Order: sequence, then C-alpha cells, then structure tokens
Amino acid sequence: MTLCTGIITAVSTSETHTFGKFNRESIMLLTGLGVEGDAHLGKTVKHRSRVASDPSQPNLRQVHLIHAELHDELHVAGFAVSAGQMGENITTRGIDLLGLPTHSRLHLGDKAVVEVTGLRNPCNQLNGLQAGLMSAVLGRDEQGNLIRKAGIMGIVLAGGEVKPGDLIRIELPQEPFQPLERV
Repeated sequence: MTLCTGIITAVSTSETHTFGKFNRESIMLLTGLGVEGDAHLGKTVKHRSRVASDPSQPNLRQVHLIHAELHDELHVAGFAVSAGQMGENITTRGIDLLGLPTHSRLHLGDKAVVEVTGLRNPCNQLNGLQAGLMSAVLGRDEQGNLIRKAGIMGIVLAGGEVKPGDLIRIELPQEPFQPLERV
C-alpha cells in the first residue's frame, strides 16, 4: 500500500561528529551507505557509543528523519530549535513518522528510498543544545510507557538526490505491522 502524505522541508549533513547538522540545498543518498558527506555514512555503525561496543554492527542509523511538527511542538514549549539542530538529515512535514511501522519504505523525491529501521533514542547531548530539551522529546502514553519523539532512523535502499520541496510517498510493509523500537 502506497500513500502520498508528506513533504521534505529541509535536508542537513555534517562531515564530523558534531551534534547539529548544516542545512543544504540538497543531499545525495547512497544505497546501503547513507548520506554522502555525512559522518554517519557507512555499512557499519558510526555512532560513537555503538562503535565502542561493537564496530562490526550493521548501520541501521544511516539516515535520521525528524518531523517538523516536533519543532512546532518544541517552539510552543519555549524551545528555539530549527531543522538540523537535533542531528537529523531530513526534516519532514505531514507524516506521522513515529506512527509508521518498522520496514515502512519512504520514497523521497524521484529515486531515493529509505527503509525505516526504528526510533532514534535521544541522548543527553540535546541538553547541550538547550537545557531541558531531552525531557521535552520524551513523553509517556496512557499506560506509562516511554515515548521517544526525537525522530526515526532508516537505511538507504535506493540512492538519489533529495531536497526541500520533494514529496514523500509511504509504502507500508505487509501486515502484521511491527511497531517501531529504538535502534
């Protein structure tokens, strides 16, 4: 099942392991690797904590996506956060990223396809950006379960150029759907 429900509002990269990423006019997604020129590019993990525990792990965090609606929510709560500042590569609008099942495929622009692998696990570096930001991107549901709102992660199945204004089509996996877990 394919749905067309969203748009890319910003794309960002950083060649070094800085927390925030810089907005770009476009980015190139590379099949099986991630975002060209980004510090997290590669088949195996690049996040420092994961490299320290096992550098041979597959990189399930090649692309980080955040919904612009989170930025809106944070602005209402008094935070000044813009696209790329929380480390995301792609900022979207109009898609419930957190509600997607694992293995959903996001068709970005004309050619690129990203498969959703799971939730981003927010870290204390968010508080370095603004005090209290880490708590602001965590919540609880009615049963008291932790909700991670800091975006989703994915792997690149098909490469291509991605830029602000590109449409996003969602291809859902076969049922039964698997809920997103942190990766």
